Amino acid sequence: MARPRSIPDATVYAAVLRLIAEQGEQAVAFSSVARATGLAGPTLAQRYGTLRGMLRAALSAWLDRIEAQLDAAETAAPPGAKGAQALLKALAAGDDLPDPGALLPAILRDADLRARLTNWRGRVEAALSSRLGGGEGDRESAAILFAAWQGQRLWRDAGARGFRLKDVVRALGSR
Repeated sequence: MARPRSIPDATVYAAVLRLIAEQGEQAVAFSSVARATGLAGPTLAQRYGTLRGMLRAALSAWLDRIEAQLDAAETAAPPGAKGAQALLKALAAGDDLPDPGALLPAILRDADLRARLTNWRGRVEAALSSRLGGGEGDRESAAILFAAWQGQRLWRDAGARGFRLKDVVRALGSR
């Protein structure tokens, strides 16, 4: 069977992110991505220039997706504690995306990607805070809720028993 002449960037990015999530960043090479996609290694090198360029493009595309999810979630989530829960539930709906914990080391090594992720976190916390009332205490509660949500996602794959975010929201509201 003839190899496809062109594979979309999205397919390449998915392969790169899957390799990072399953085997770590060191598993990403032009040869491993070539095996995963059916493209030739030299084609990948020509398309992305360097291995770092390919990694950066894949991670940037992942950030594009989570930023778009946040845009949609902010629009859809109503005010109030239930809106805060709905916002996080909508953000978790993209769990077909690779585990953020696996991608984090690679993102943190790149100043531009790190800044984008930091901005995303700030936007999530601001959206949570506005749904909780927007005051100083609500900003602190939003930061705690964000940390609890991320911790839950991080440990979920390790088999840790999760908690219900609505219980965290309720506990923070009674502070």
